[in-house]
Amino acid sequence: MDSAVAKNAAEPRSIDPVWTRIREAAQTAAAAEPVLAGTLHATILSQPKFENALSYHLARLAGTTEVPAALIRQIFDEALTADPAIGLAARLDIVAVADRDPACTSHLDPLLWFKGYHALQTSRVAHWLWLQGRQTLAHFLQSRASALFGLDIHPGARIGKGIFIDHGTGVVIGETAVVEDGVSMLHGVTLGGTGKERGDRHPKVRRGVLLGAGAKVLGNIEIGACAKIAAGSVVLEPVPAGCTAAGVPARIIGCVDVPEPALEMDQRI
Repeated sequence: MDSAVAKNAAEPRSIDPVWTRIREAAQTAAAAEPVLAGTLHATILSQPKFENALSYHLARLAGTTEVPAALIRQIFDEALTADPAIGLAARLDIVAVADRDPACTSHLDPLLWFKGYHALQTSRVAHWLWLQGRQTLAHFLQSRASALFGLDIHPGARIGKGIFIDHGTGVVIGETAVVEDGVSMLHGVTLGGTGKERGDRHPKVRRGVLLGAGAKVLGNIEIGACAKIAAGSVVLEPVPAGCTAAGVPARIIGCVDVPEPALEMDQRI
């Protein structure tokens, strides 16, 4: 799916599999729920491609009296045009949600309704602004996303693709955190610092990690690829690849029993 989506990310919807599935689901939903037909038409069915739908919807949510949605949409469109990798990552995040969340009924759900997805895509645009030296505008988007969705993702954080943030409420990701491809995390996860230190001070979460609900990972430590952090744990030391950590403070309690815990979403230990 990764290579196929990457190849077709900028192509017409007929060969953009994620966009095609979103439109099909929107057409079905509009027929089943006429009260939502106007919203579905404006957000999905009247848009020429996925990036347009994404920017329209996120800007509509983030707009304020002082900074209206039309201006915010210009920012999103600028970022999505300048860096096609943002649109690719946004597609792969939808695929991740559809594959891993049993509450997801279609590829339309994350785009329209899931605040973890909304906050993540807003942070991708904020990160692009951050790299352009436009920190004030990046912080504005961070603040709007935090107020709207209940997640706080610093625009300096580096986040990979195929990310699943389930529920999302209370998730905090610090400025120098790194989250690699294919990671899953649940509500209440913190990737934070340990105090007032400056510089590189936040966790590095490698690919395929599962971070359970309420897990706190603190400091410039590495969580190795395909590790599992149990719900409610406080992690202050590195966790090797393929290991399970649990407790307060967390300790290594064994090895994971599946190749990629983030895909299985099994939080039992």
